[in-house]
Amino acid sequence: MTSAIHLVFSNLSYLILSIVIFSIMLVGLLILSEYIFLEPYVVSHIPSGTEFGFVLIVSISALSALVLPMNIFRINILKKSKQKMSGGIFGSIIGAVAGACSCGPIGFAVISTFGSVGATATAFLTNYEIPIRIIAIGILAITYFTTVRSLKMECKFVPNS
Repeated sequence: MTSAIHLVFSNLSYLILSIVIFSIMLVGLLILSEYIFLEPYVVSHIPSGTEFGFVLIVSISALSALVLPMNIFRINILKKSKQKMSGGIFGSIIGAVAGACSCGPIGFAVISTFGSVGATATAFLTNYEIPIRIIAIGILAITYFTTVRSLKMECKFVPNS
């Protein structure tokens, strides 16, 4: 596994891409989940009892920042069918959506736009945000391991012992 990570992130552009993805996802998800407030000035607050949700958001951001550049590397190097690539990108999108499921102020816009259907969807996502985030982390972890395995098989490099 270390060799695959080293293979991908030895290229500076993939390392920068990973840092950018992590930063944007982390800040975006923290704002959506109301851990960071922007008005009247920027404030960060982790209420008591929500620490686990915060850790899950950081985990989703970190795994997405690891998986997306590896899959982009794989697409650029192998130039194979897009069907094989869709798993990694799909897993990262699921992770990002699941990370934002406690919509906060966005939930009110959904409720007012879609009426009772929006209220039901928002209530469902709010009630099950922790299990959805854990499932998203599982999907991202599976995507990571399948990407590493495919890089080992298709790039034919010998892993370090």
